[in-house]
Amino acid sequence: MLLDNEIKGQLNQYLQMMEGDVVLKVSTGSDEVSRDMLALVDELATMSSHIKVETTELERTPSFSVNRVGEDTGITFAGIPLGHEFTSLVLALLQVSGRAPKVDQKVMDQIKAIKGDYHFESYISLTCHNCPDVVQALNVMSLLNPGITHTMIDGAAFKEEVESKDIMAVPTVFLNGESFGSGRMSLEEILAKMGSTADASEFANKDPYDVLVVGGGPAGASAAIYAARKGIRTGIVAERFGGQIMDTLAIENFISVKQTEGPKLAASLEEHVKEYDIDVMNLQRAKRLEKKDLIEIELENGAILKSKSVILSTGARWRNVGVPGEAEFKNKGVAYCPHCDGPLFTGKDVAVIGGGNSGIEAAIDLAGIVKHVTVLEFMPELKADSVLQDRLNSLPNVTVLKNVQTKEITGTDKVNGITYIERETGEEKHIELAGVFVQIGLVPSTDWLEGTVERNRMGEILVDKHGATSLPGVFAAGDCTDSAYKQIIISMGSGATASLGAFDYLIRN
Repeated sequence: MLLDNEIKGQLNQYLQMMEGDVVLKVSTGSDEVSRDMLALVDELATMSSHIKVETTELERTPSFSVNRVGEDTGITFAGIPLGHEFTSLVLALLQVSGRAPKVDQKVMDQIKAIKGDYHFESYISLTCHNCPDVVQALNVMSLLNPGITHTMIDGAAFKEEVESKDIMAVPTVFLNGESFGSGRMSLEEILAKMGSTADASEFANKDPYDVLVVGGGPAGASAAIYAARKGIRTGIVAERFGGQIMDTLAIENFISVKQTEGPKLAASLEEHVKEYDIDVMNLQRAKRLEKKDLIEIELENGAILKSKSVILSTGARWRNVGVPGEAEFKNKGVAYCPHCDGPLFTGKDVAVIGGGNSGIEAAIDLAGIVKHVTVLEFMPELKADSVLQDRLNSLPNVTVLKNVQTKEITGTDKVNGITYIERETGEEKHIELAGVFVQIGLVPSTDWLEGTVERNRMGEILVDKHGATSLPGVFAAGDCTDSAYKQIIISMGSGATASLGAFDYLIRN
């Protein structure tokens, strides 16, 4: 039995929602993954009269496709979609059976309008929390457009294929045999990469807002909801909804919720925002702020949005080490997400740059997967909590190098090592390894505000107790500000503060 009772219980509830018959066409061999795959599809068939199983030969073995009766939908799973991909399997079964995907009509029309043949392949790992978004988006596209097909490929089940294509980060997507992109991509982002996107004309006739929020993370969502609840005209423009929490796996300090995951929390935020009359403009990046009679925000597509007040909640991004080899080998051995990319380095030697909490947590996680982990810390002592350091020190396959400076990440077509300098002696040393995980904190996403609002030397926006910046009518919240602590719950509170501050400003002006 592949599914435990708890999963079977959940699955039973979902399978009752199936609307029509689905045929699972299975291509298997004599290997262990094939045996488990057959056990899974047979178990699914016993749980619903809507599911039929046929054997066939597909491009990869083991794999299975999810089809309507008498019609191939183009959705294939090469590997067993459990772990983080369990939801992808459930949604594929429901949507192929006839349940409409939860996608805006405008996006559905965009997908249906795509002409040509597109064969997508997504390489994933079952521990990757970013992968299901990509898998589910490509499955929906395959379902809605007969010219599009998608195969999800579990890297652990198809190791040789992954290594032959030099795939060192997940999710990695190929389109018609050529590299298409890697990392988390939403449905809208995939469409934008294919050239189907909103241009400036779509924003031309928008009336001015009372409050315009720039950024769609916890601070931005909170600010937008607080503004909309006051009954004032509210807009939110976001590069990607959810922001940095989309890259966060376990969240255990969001008070009242014992445990959740970043993407799950981001989906809840988006759902909550959509309960209100808020104009959400996703996949749009701000590039300029200017105060005239109204405050103007220019987007990278050239559109200009106007508002009586603005709340900046643009968050932060991973800090780069800034050494030779880092940019060149990104996704070719240089990685930023140990949960996502760790499984691709099974049995290999890796390094973690950074001795703070995120660096030491990464090293502990990786030590359970890889052959050996070397931690490089610039300062003479690690900065991580002592409980994490104790855990790290108990592991047999971890080496900690303190008071060292990373000089270069080396490689030819992919990473093969790291060069560092011992700061005390000036001696240069080199370690051979296959991967480098960078975990040295965050940098605020505020470069585009140069010369507008006051920032500190780290680039953080200076705010007062009302969330107000140095520019009247412009407020800021979350990780892009000089708040003492960068935490989800603090960002949400500061978003509410900035929104109430903006409302107070509007009343007085």
